[in-house]
Amino acid sequence: MLKKILIFIAVIIAIPFIAAVFVKKEYSVIRTVTIDKPIVEVFDYVKHLKNQNHFSKWATMDPDMVTSYRGTDATVGFVSAWASENPDVGVGEQEIIAIDEGKRIDFELRFISPFEATEPAFMTTQAIGLNQTKVDWGFSGHFAYPMNLMFLFVDFETIIGADLQQGLDTLKVVLEQ
Repeated sequence: MLKKILIFIAVIIAIPFIAAVFVKKEYSVIRTVTIDKPIVEVFDYVKHLKNQNHFSKWATMDPDMVTSYRGTDATVGFVSAWASENPDVGVGEQEIIAIDEGKRIDFELRFISPFEATEPAFMTTQAIGLNQTKVDWGFSGHFAYPMNLMFLFVDFETIIGADLQQGLDTLKVVLEQ
């Protein structure tokens, strides 16, 4: 009887680990907004990381958040760091790793607390008229096995997508004023 109970417990413990083998490990989110401004004006604004303080949802979640900067904003290598006691904001930094002038800016997000991760993000701009610009904001992430089981319980794409969209909607308001 004891042997059957131990086997049953072992099977119960093993099930999540076996399931995790079949659960995705990556996610990717892209959200879009159209801004009634020329592409030059929009790109010049979004390539400055300090400007994210005016439209990013995460930058506005904690008014007591401490920020610091290294380098020259809007250039490759510029780093914007943050530290907050709010667990939804945490501690981390964002670095510009590539700029395709007028088209795309790539970032590397390095989260330190409440969890450690390094993830890519980007913003692109595309002219869709003389005074209209399409802006895409994208973010990718991953969870290694067996942490990828969280995908069964939390829809990261929807949560992060909503935050990105809120930031883009605010960006539209800021730039169209």
